[in-house]
Amino acid sequence: MLKAIDTDLWVAEQPLKYFGLEVGTRMTVIRLTSGKLMVISPIGMDDATINELNQLGEVIYIVAPNLYHHLFVADFKLCYPRAKLWVVSGLERKRPDLQIDQIISDRNIHLIDGVEYLLVEGFNTLDTSGCSPLNECVFFHVKSRTLIVTDTVFHFDAQCSPSTRLIAKLIGGYNQLRPSLLEKFATQDKVKVKSSIKQLLTWDFERVIMAHGSIIEQDGKSQLKAGYEWFLEISL
Repeated sequence: MLKAIDTDLWVAEQPLKYFGLEVGTRMTVIRLTSGKLMVISPIGMDDATINELNQLGEVIYIVAPNLYHHLFVADFKLCYPRAKLWVVSGLERKRPDLQIDQIISDRNIHLIDGVEYLLVEGFNTLDTSGCSPLNECVFFHVKSRTLIVTDTVFHFDAQCSPSTRLIAKLIGGYNQLRPSLLEKFATQDKVKVKSSIKQLLTWDFERVIMAHGSIIEQDGKSQLKAGYEWFLEISL
């Protein structure tokens, strides 16, 4: 089911386990200035959510925002075959089965129908194969002053399960808007990350929606800035 966050902005959530830990996941839906819809990081869909989406408008963009949030993209595309599929660079090799319309690879900020977007470079994450690039595209919904990210920051707080809270405390992310110690350890090219985050911080956002953890409704920009100063060990 969709949850209204602000004018022309919704989310939908579902359970998700990562390394056996319940972290949940979240997709974001934006109604563009054209009246059409952009869906970022699709989740598994049911008939009720599809009906809700159809009432909001026509889905014209489906976004796989990094190299990890692609599990439900193919099924979502089947529901909306006319929508254009955007993916980040590298996913075309990881998922050759996908019918991709646009590969996001440019490091500059772009604007489309009231939404700005930027590719965050240099950020690595840890998976079962070791350190791997994330290649995440982040979005700024200008009208609602909302930053939409996926895995570049997390925010696990008291709303999470006890086991998730415990692990978040151990890896340095409990009640903080920032990456974890795992990403801090895995990321070597901090120069590229710094450049991307400095671009991101030019946006005038208040709210932060991320894929895992609780949404930040207020003071999101200063919290994210502090989180990345911890991550990069420099002032921004």
